[in-house]
Amino acid sequence: MPDITQMNGFEFVTGLSQGTLPRPPMADLLPFTLLPPDEGYVELRATPEARFLNMMNTVHGGWIMTLLDTSMSLAAQTTLMPGEVCPSQETSVKFVRPISVDCGELRITGKVISRGRTVITLDGRIEGSEGKLYAHGTSTCLIVRPGL
Repeated sequence: MPDITQMNGFEFVTGLSQGTLPRPPMADLLPFTLLPPDEGYVELRATPEARFLNMMNTVHGGWIMTLLDTSMSLAAQTTLMPGEVCPSQETSVKFVRPISVDCGELRITGKVISRGRTVITLDGRIEGSEGKLYAHGTSTCLIVRPGL
């Protein structure tokens, strides 16, 4: 396995999307497909399943928030230098309409809006196949450099 401490963030996320690096355990709990990234942008694909439903028979908000957080965090990761990490400082999600298991495959995107020396600001969206918006969010990640 490659030494991930020597990779920049774009190489790392590309390795995840190509399957040359192992997926984190959370990806097994909430299955999704990570498409090849661009710098500052990632796209996931996920299909809601009955096991993610809440008492109202719609997809639980935790599933939605986790996928948005994942997409935005991975987008931030694509901008990092070797050894840097970017934990989330804050994430906000707005639910536009309910998601049901009948929605089919969803497109979850994360995009860097601004990257400074210490903070990355991001936008995330969950859309259906016809472009219908289900949820959107923003996130702020702190850039932590090696040795700090």
